[in-house]
Amino acid sequence: MAIAPTCKAPDPDTRVPEYRAPPGACDAHCHIFGPAERYPYAPERTYTPPDAPLSRFMALQATLGLTRAVLVNASCHGRDNTVIADAIAQSQGQYRGVANADERFSERDFENLHRQGFRGVRFNFVKHLGGMPDMDEFERVLARIAPLGWHVDLHFDAADLLEFDRMLRALPLPFIIDHMGRVPTANGLEQPPFRQLLELARGNQNCWVKISGSERVSSAGPPFTDAVPFAQALIAVAPERILWGTDWPHPNIARHMPNDGDLVDLIPLMMPDASLQRRILVDNPHRLYQFAT
Repeated sequence: MAIAPTCKAPDPDTRVPEYRAPPGACDAHCHIFGPAERYPYAPERTYTPPDAPLSRFMALQATLGLTRAVLVNASCHGRDNTVIADAIAQSQGQYRGVANADERFSERDFENLHRQGFRGVRFNFVKHLGGMPDMDEFERVLARIAPLGWHVDLHFDAADLLEFDRMLRALPLPFIIDHMGRVPTANGLEQPPFRQLLELARGNQNCWVKISGSERVSSAGPPFTDAVPFAQALIAVAPERILWGTDWPHPNIARHMPNDGDLVDLIPLMMPDASLQRRILVDNPHRLYQFAT
């Protein structure tokens, strides 16, 4: 078996952002990696992350002025969700989780994850993470999570937004498109995948979109302001179904590793109005992830 390449570590010197988030603001897309000696990485992983444990994430949140988080279990941990379950247990109700799962997970398994604070399951379609999942298995998993009121988190390449449009429109439960659909900003607001995403978000009440991944879609590089018009366009069509997140610790970044303080300072550019900031940073994640407080 080939050794999975090691990806870049996050910026170790997070600056304090100028923007101050409202109380209860949520980072709705972030990860915990390891430490590997306690939470081993999956043998079949496609990349090996440097450890980015809960202690570092909690320090990051303090620096950024955020209190809530949605921890998305990354593919490098395989189908073992323990690293996220343990982090949620230490969060005093401030964190929720999104699991990795397959058809081996029973209804009882999902019920147990629900009690631990999970509210969704994620599927990767992106080519560098293995490409399209088995769609029969995909449908069986969705049938098992639907009674819990969960959603499905979908990580696509931009072209997938066109290929899977019919499937997305037929999904019977809430779904989230990660990272603005990974549409490259260089191709402009009129590129077909982004137009398709806007139409989907506008017309489908099950469709949520994360305005995360500015560093992934940016063609200009830091401070990634070329991603702002894309976030603004999505907010304009579905402000009640938009989430924001850092994507810390930014696995598989090929070019510019962001400073998370820069990403937070994009928030008032994306949504200058304070009431809109509260809706997207506080109210929307509170509703979807069922935070207790």
